[in-house]
Amino acid sequence: MSPTTTTILISSLATGTIITASSHHWLMAWAGLEMNTLAIIPMISKQHHPRATEAATKYFLTQTAASATILFSSTTNAWQTGTWDIINMTSPTANMLLTVALAMKLGLAPMHFWLPEVLQGSTIKTALIITTWQKLAPMTLIFMTSNTLPTTALLTMAMVSTLLGGWAGLNQTQTRKIMAYSSIAHLGWMAAITTIMPDLLALNLVLYLFMTTSTFYMLILLNSKNIKDMATSPTTSPTTATLAMLTLLSLGGLPPLTGFMPKWLIIEELTTQNFTTTATILALSALLSLFFYLRLSYSSTITLAPNTTTTKHKWRFKPTINTTLLTTTLPTSLLMLPITPMIC
Repeated sequence: MSPTTTTILISSLATGTIITASSHHWLMAWAGLEMNTLAIIPMISKQHHPRATEAATKYFLTQTAASATILFSSTTNAWQTGTWDIINMTSPTANMLLTVALAMKLGLAPMHFWLPEVLQGSTIKTALIITTWQKLAPMTLIFMTSNTLPTTALLTMAMVSTLLGGWAGLNQTQTRKIMAYSSIAHLGWMAAITTIMPDLLALNLVLYLFMTTSTFYMLILLNSKNIKDMATSPTTSPTTATLAMLTLLSLGGLPPLTGFMPKWLIIEELTTQNFTTTATILALSALLSLFFYLRLSYSSTITLAPNTTTTKHKWRFKPTINTTLLTTTLPTSLLMLPITPMIC
């Protein structure tokens, strides 16, 4: 892909998100979402591989269906209330349709089936964009309409997402699919607190973006596409492998790392609001997610001895580490240090 094409696509991604985040009219928000979708499609399918084409097709069909549902819900609300303002969603039917559409946009269960397949068919850099930047526009709409969205539906989706994200991630060996189910589980935590405390949703989203970006940078630096590659990573870059372990443990929410803080605050708030069943299920499902994070972090710190096999592993072909990317990743990884007591 030429630099000009890449610049146009990245600019379109940024513009679409900014339009959606700054709009008060549903048509402008819909236009921004469509710009995002159309800009990411060539980036997914740029490999010219059948798997990449399949991933691009799945992403396109899912996102356009979600955008059409958002347009339908806003039209229903305008029909009943006479306004197209995003913050004036007072129709229960329109709010339910909007919740389903935004869940499909984000990849919340049970509308999550497209996310693992799309990430597996994309490159690691494109998967990073899908799991971070592409969540901003739908999350902005959720934040603006949080006062009117149905709490019961969001709590149900949150419980299903966290359970499925943890349970389905146990059976994966591909790092991109593991990150996909990690994204589903984290989105479930965000959905649980959306209507109860939107400020905590924003905090959780910011920390999720930092931790996920840092984890994907580590995967790019270590060139790790599966758990087997993670096991050989200490021989190529021990420092990066150690940072990867800290980042993964923080992403799993292991105390006292920073990733534990939003989970702690969400469980505390849900318990205060008498949603004890939801808080219990979320806490138990976090153990499932933490298991495969521990498995990945354990793999990234164990070195395979060179004489254990005759196959050509990565330790025979030591790659050169991109120093620019490392200097970008290192400060981001430092955010994973145990600073929770200072913030709380």
